[in-house]
Amino acid sequence: MEFIENKDHFPDLRVKIGTLDLRNPVLTASGTFGYAREFVNLLNLHRLGGVIVKGISLHPRLGNPPPRIVETACGMLNAIGLENVGVDRFILEKMPFLEGIKSPIIVNILGDSIDEYKQISEKLDVVDGISAIEVNISCPNVKKGGVAFGTDPKMAAAVTRAVKENTSLPVIVKLSPNVTDITKIALAVEQAGADCVSLVNTLIGMAINLKTKRPQLANVIGGLSGPAIKPVALRMVYQVAKSVSIPVIGIGGIESAEDALEFMLAGATAIQIGTANFVNPRASEEVVEGITDYVIEHKLHSVREMIGALEEQ
Repeated sequence: MEFIENKDHFPDLRVKIGTLDLRNPVLTASGTFGYAREFVNLLNLHRLGGVIVKGISLHPRLGNPPPRIVETACGMLNAIGLENVGVDRFILEKMPFLEGIKSPIIVNILGDSIDEYKQISEKLDVVDGISAIEVNISCPNVKKGGVAFGTDPKMAAAVTRAVKENTSLPVIVKLSPNVTDITKIALAVEQAGADCVSLVNTLIGMAINLKTKRPQLANVIGGLSGPAIKPVALRMVYQVAKSVSIPVIGIGGIESAEDALEFMLAGATAIQIGTANFVNPRASEEVVEGITDYVIEHKLHSVREMIGALEEQ
C-alpha cells in the first residue's frame, strides 16, 4: 500500500521514547541490519521508525572465527562476537551515509569495562545525526572476571550511570534475558537514569552436529533469536512494562505486524525487528504497512491506544 503521511498524521503511528519522537514504532534490531547501507536497495529506510546500527565498541573487533551462524528450529544461533569497525571508523566512514536517512539513527554501544562505555558515549555525543544511544549490557566485564554487566543489577546500573553522565542523548538500555528476574535489572537501570529499556537480547544456546560429534558453532555457544524466543520475550516485556515507568521496546521473534502489536499490548511502546531481516529484508517496512492497515481497519485514533491495552482475564 502507499505510504500515508500528511499534516494530520493519519493514520497516527507516532510514539515517543523519552525525548525521542518516532514516526512509527518499528525499529531495526542491532546486529541484524548492519550499518543500514546494506539494505538501501531492499526497502525504504525513510519509512522506518528508526534504525539501530550494529553494536559499536571503542576499538575495532574481528569477532569470532566461523562457523558463527547456524539455523535452528524456528530461529537461529549466532556467535558473531560483536564484530564491528570501532567508534572512530564508525563516525568517519558510516555516519555520513546514516545522516542522510530521515528516520532517527540509534547507535548501539558495547564495552568490556565501564571506562570503555564512557569513552564511546563521549565520542558519539558530539556527532551530528545521532538521535539516541542503545547500551548493550550483555557484554562481559573483563575486570570482574567476565561476568556480564546485564546479569547484576549494580553493574547494570553502573554502566547506565556512566553513559548518562557522558552524553546528552536519550539512553536506551538493552536487557539480557539470561537472568533469574529481569525486572530487577530493569528497575536498577531505571533508577540509574535510563530513558528507556529494550528487551530481550538473545538467549544463550548451542547446537551439535551429530555426524561430527562437534558443536555447530566454533564458539560452542551462541545467542538464540527468532520466533522460537517470542513467548519468552513477550512474557519478559509484559513483566518489565508493569515494573518500570519508563518506555519499553519489545524485541524477540517479531516477524509481522501481528507480532509487533502483541508486544505493544503487553506494554511495549515500540518494537525491534531482528532475525526476520535475514529471512525477509523488507520485514521492517512490511510491519510498518501492517500496523498502518490495522490502525485504519480498527478505526484507532492512534497506535498508542494499543500500548499496554491487554485485557487480562
